[in-house]
Amino acid sequence: MARTEETTPGTGWGTGPTIGAAMAVVDADGSVIAWTRAAQRLTGHPAAEVVGRPAAQILAAPEYAEKASAHADRGRCGDGWSGIVGLRRRDGSTVDAHLRACPLAGQDGRTQWLVTAAEATAAASRPLSDAEVEALLSSTPIGIAVRDPDLRCVWVNDALAPQDGIPREKRLGRRLTEVLPGPETESVEAVMRQVLHTGTPMIDHAYRAWPAADGRQEHSFSTSFFRLDDAQGHTLGVCVMSVDVTDRQRARERLALLSEAGTRIGTTLDVLRTGQELADLVVPRVADYVTVDLAESVPQGEESLARLGAPNRHIPAFRRAGAASIREGTPESLWARGDAVFVPASSPFTDVLTSGRSHLETVLDTSCGTWLDRERLDKIREHRMHSLMIVPIHARGAVLGVAVFVRMDDSAPFEPDDLCFAEELVARAALSLDNARRYVRERTASLALQRNLLPRQLTGGAAVEVASRYLPADTHDGVGGDWFDVIPLSGARVALVVGDVVGHGINAAAAMGRLRAAVHTLANLDLPPDDLLAHLDDTISRLTDEEPDIHGRTTTEAGATCLYAVYDPVTRRCAMARAGHPPPVVVSAQGRVTIPDLPSGLPLGVGQASFEAVELELPEGSVLALYTDGLVERRDEDIEAGMHRLGTLLAQPDRPLEELCSAVLDTLPTRALLDDATLLLARTRSLSPAQVACWNLPDEPAAVANARALATAQLTEWGLERVTDTTELIVSELVTNAVRHGAAPITLRLIRHRVLVCEVTDASDTVPRLRHARVTDESGRGLFLVSQLSSRRGTRHSPAGKTVWAEQEIDATRS
Repeated sequence: MARTEETTPGTGWGTGPTIGAAMAVVDADGSVIAWTRAAQRLTGHPAAEVVGRPAAQILAAPEYAEKASAHADRGRCGDGWSGIVGLRRRDGSTVDAHLRACPLAGQDGRTQWLVTAAEATAAASRPLSDAEVEALLSSTPIGIAVRDPDLRCVWVNDALAPQDGIPREKRLGRRLTEVLPGPETESVEAVMRQVLHTGTPMIDHAYRAWPAADGRQEHSFSTSFFRLDDAQGHTLGVCVMSVDVTDRQRARERLALLSEAGTRIGTTLDVLRTGQELADLVVPRVADYVTVDLAESVPQGEESLARLGAPNRHIPAFRRAGAASIREGTPESLWARGDAVFVPASSPFTDVLTSGRSHLETVLDTSCGTWLDRERLDKIREHRMHSLMIVPIHARGAVLGVAVFVRMDDSAPFEPDDLCFAEELVARAALSLDNARRYVRERTASLALQRNLLPRQLTGGAAVEVASRYLPADTHDGVGGDWFDVIPLSGARVALVVGDVVGHGINAAAAMGRLRAAVHTLANLDLPPDDLLAHLDDTISRLTDEEPDIHGRTTTEAGATCLYAVYDPVTRRCAMARAGHPPPVVVSAQGRVTIPDLPSGLPLGVGQASFEAVELELPEGSVLALYTDGLVERRDEDIEAGMHRLGTLLAQPDRPLEELCSAVLDTLPTRALLDDATLLLARTRSLSPAQVACWNLPDEPAAVANARALATAQLTEWGLERVTDTTELIVSELVTNAVRHGAAPITLRLIRHRVLVCEVTDASDTVPRLRHARVTDESGRGLFLVSQLSSRRGTRHSPAGKTVWAEQEIDATRS
């Protein structure tokens, strides 16, 4: 709307609709009764010199006065007048101005004139005719009213009534609050009183109202006020100029809401949370009650629905993801968040899902025979629901669910424009919902991958008692690159391993799986810890070379660290080596804590790495703690402090391992960890001398029969006569191979724990090879028979030579 001029207290009116125009009011006798500052700036005459004097004195030539008088006579019949006239300035100069005179109906019935003037250079090049002036006044969108000091309307133009629906006869003589009651109009009257008191105009004051002609639809108005004074400075009243800006305000609010949707919807990757965010955003600014129902497969991250085909008409199961209402507790809803939602087979929901197009029901049909069941009808009538929109939630060509918008009570019904806006909002939310669904699917796959890659149940056999914990840095994603394992080895020994792959997510989990599989393969070769890490490093380096460099990134495994330890319950000794990994913490059975001086080595995959193993004696009841750096690292302290803190927590030798694991994790900070935290605890066990039998054998063929006899006697002592026959065959074949193909000294060892282990050691490093002999061969069937008779078999090397071993299952209750 036009900007008004500031008035001078006691000297004039505010300006009219023309920006910067001078204004004056002339009575029926041709005398000036009001004069504005703009008029003073145009002519140089202050109000005190003009008010009360004939207006003709300001005209530059007598002919202008005659012309003005003639037009005034015609204007009294209802016509206005405009034209170019010369005005005399106070300094004697003249200025050409475009003059416009409009008749005003005074309270005494006599005609007064509202005269506006602007320099001819700022005015139109051609004066408007009387008909044009009349058309302009009748079609102007600006409503104008004049109110007296008591705020009662004394004059109003024709443009104001269509805005607020109040006819002229109802408005004249009354205050605004008398014809349009409400807090908004009370605030408008407060502004008018302020303008009357201070004389300072109020420009572009916004207020809302519900016109009588459109009681359900709220309208927005932009109104300007300026005070009217006479020449003596007495207040005559206040002029009000008003424009209905409902459409503009609504467009501005909707644009702001769309912008807000970008920040308030999709703040997390939780599907149900995103659905609730959509509902919370649109209530009450779009609807009074909103529900968001998603296909049941969506929160689980499964593939979204293809659009339903018309012949099928199968309605999938839906689940309520969000609900919001202007009433506390959403009493309109039949289902709570997370509940399964019943969708009638024959309903607008079906049509929306089938066609993919929205449904608008401006006036909700609640008559008999509709799709509405009794429960829905009761809710509709109880809460006075009267208008409905159903909008499909679809993204990337698939339907995710539906959003339902409802208006209740005295709210205006939905219009097609409301439906278009709701579709835009839902479209933005649909992308966030689909992103959340895809995230759930990827996260589920990552978790499944990690669960399948990590050991499901750890067992240390006769060697150790074990317990473990794994806590990812991102507890929400739950996927990282840490891994741990307990691998049974020959001779009742056990391998303990903990590793850390740099990074998080599915790539780190996949890299972890590759490393864990490689460690298992190398562990089955019974390699010493330093040799195993060297082979693992070579494997990673080869894989890195074979894998193409993607966008300058190397493989994740190149940043992996690992600690590998082998514990022997017979000798109670533990050999270990590490590749850039934190050293273990050892707690004795008496609670003494030590951190072994173990060479760190380089991380795996760096290349040119060498590793050194250290062997420790671990008496029975010792606790060996293997962990990743995320467990002991903190931003405000050195890693050594974290290791000592871990040792202090573990210095409770009588406490169960599971409780120790929980106690350690309870000390971790509640904020997000710097890295994944993994802890593997192993409490050592030992085999008694009675469970082990060992003999040195001569390097001659007669040693075979002697070995069989020794083994048979030992099995009888152990009460294992039932496996004597198979054991004799295994001992015979292994000792024969050692005598024929090995080198002295030759040793036979039997170990009884959960399985029966038969080991033959000689000084040769030649590995016996399993052969499949032909029918005509007289030999070559020894190792084949051993493999058939044993549950596991293999060969391991040591500095003294090699050991060929075989295991048999025995009754664990008699071990």
